[in-house]
Amino acid sequence: MTAQVTPIRTETERALAERLRAAPALDSGARIAERREAAILAFERNGLPSRRVEAWKYTDLRALMKQAAEPAGVPGEAEHAAARRLPPALDIDGCVTIDIVNGTPQGTGRAIDGVTIRTLAEVAAQKDAVLEHLGAAFEERSDVASGLNLAFLRDGLVIEVAAGRKVETPLHLAFAAIGAQAFATFPRVLVVLGKGAALTLFESHRGSAGIAYQSNAVVEFVLAADAEVDHVRLDCGGDAALSLSTLAAKLGDRTRFESFNLICGPQVARHQIFTGGPGAYINLVLQGATLLRRQQHGDVTLHAIHAAPHGTSRELFKTIVDDEATGVFQGKIVVDAIAQKTDGRMHSAALMLADNAAMNNKPELEIFADDVQCAHGATVGELDQDLLFYAMSRGIARAQAEALLIESFVGEAAEFIANENAREAVMEHVRHWLWERAS
Repeated sequence: MTAQVTPIRTETERALAERLRAAPALDSGARIAERREAAILAFERNGLPSRRVEAWKYTDLRALMKQAAEPAGVPGEAEHAAARRLPPALDIDGCVTIDIVNGTPQGTGRAIDGVTIRTLAEVAAQKDAVLEHLGAAFEERSDVASGLNLAFLRDGLVIEVAAGRKVETPLHLAFAAIGAQAFATFPRVLVVLGKGAALTLFESHRGSAGIAYQSNAVVEFVLAADAEVDHVRLDCGGDAALSLSTLAAKLGDRTRFESFNLICGPQVARHQIFTGGPGAYINLVLQGATLLRRQQHGDVTLHAIHAAPHGTSRELFKTIVDDEATGVFQGKIVVDAIAQKTDGRMHSAALMLADNAAMNNKPELEIFADDVQCAHGATVGELDQDLLFYAMSRGIARAQAEALLIESFVGEAAEFIANENAREAVMEHVRHWLWERAS
């Protein structure tokens, strides 16, 4: 006789399960409905991930998510006014900006030659075939964060770039989470590039200070052959927020995808990256920086699959950990047996600024091909005391000398951002973080 084990659910898990079944579903056809149902069933079976789930070993979401916040409704004028009052996370002239407040896009009618921008609800109502790309880069039921995003999906944004169109004007998605008490948002963006297209896309995430809101955003890219993307993401969310974010990219032949992610705001943040696809001769660059202090928790987890020959990937992530904060980096490069001539390099470096700070580093390689060049590494250390002494011996105050070394440390990851204005905006956030640390 085999005893059946019934898992004990937390109050948060029970409330989430009830809301998943009650949430209105986007009318998006049988395929999305089936995947949504699969994601709900997976959550009902597994609940929130804890330390026993390997991919979430260092970010125990079951313990960190203290409550199941009520999903935010459609924003009104009060929410839009509050969003306009938030300090800008990214202020770059010449961008076309689309505001997304509590997951609902605004102003999608902005014209860019060769670019079509519609809401997900519009695309679903039109039964457009582009909807087939939604979730093409990963499987929601195997990942609780993106699964919850799909299950609560009400609306989103679909961006299409025509084949051969090299878009010179950057597109800025300005996400804002606004509310007077705890709430949850589930933004979703799908970006599809035709053959030979190119796009620069910026994301900025801001939110109400002092409010324990929960944001669960998914941004996914589908690149046809020879397409190129430059992507920069800034997470400057509210200081009491729990921020889950998923970036996914499906890459075709000879595509180039470069992404930089900065985390510097939320109380708890997990940014996860899934890349793969059938493309040969891909060029993948994933970089980022995480700035943590007080009791913040910041997690970057990536899973990059090389499924075809002659691919190149570079991953570099920097983490600054101060006070009693905790940093996490988990990175895995998978090289399939067919992916000969792959060249992959991954490195995570952490700088510890306090005795009680903690860092968890876990880089991995899974290689099934025999003609590759792949390497990974991880370093954790303190400020170089010799360099610090040298700067101070030249008359630079200790706090300023520390700031210069930290800025240089982060700058190594940010220097490859192609857009100069975006690169400067990232470093300005770094300098502001250092100024607050010294205050």
